[in-house]
Amino acid sequence: MGTAERREAPGIGVETASPTAARRPEPRAPGIRAGSDVPSGRGAAREEPYRPLWVEEPARRRRLPDPVRTSAVRAVLIIAVTLLQAMVAFLCTLAGSWLAFPMVVSSVASTVVATWGALDVWVTRQVWNQRHGVVSTPSSTARALRRERRKARRQERIAERAQERIRRQGGGTGQLSHP
Repeated sequence: MGTAERREAPGIGVETASPTAARRPEPRAPGIRAGSDVPSGRGAAREEPYRPLWVEEPARRRRLPDPVRTSAVRAVLIIAVTLLQAMVAFLCTLAGSWLAFPMVVSSVASTVVATWGALDVWVTRQVWNQRHGVVSTPSSTARALRRERRKARRQERIAERAQERIRRQGGGTGQLSHP
């Protein structure tokens, strides 16, 4: 069933036409039609309106930039492997296996690498924010500073143009007006 057919389906209001509209499903027992208190039989035609399985909602937070997301995924994978190694090392130690010592050593090394991975996420995020600016919110000092710098540059350009105009009109002899 296409989007146009869903919008025209009986019982679906305007609020469900957009995919981002939040909707709370009406709690019903299985086999009970909308608006009736009698369960439908096996042979009875179902007249329930089409309901999508899920309703998409807009994201609450903005998506992470690609480099930050990449480093976060890498850090999560490294941390997961480290935890797995630590668990295997613990179980090998309890069992008295010969594999216990190599696993403990590799777990210590993996802990160092996992710490590096977590720091990598933090550093990558800081670098991204520094290169691409902060989010401009009304309380942001960076936005006010940029506005002041733009205003100062604009004033400098206007002053330079005025000086150039005076030089061109004076003919280069230092006269401010024609005789």
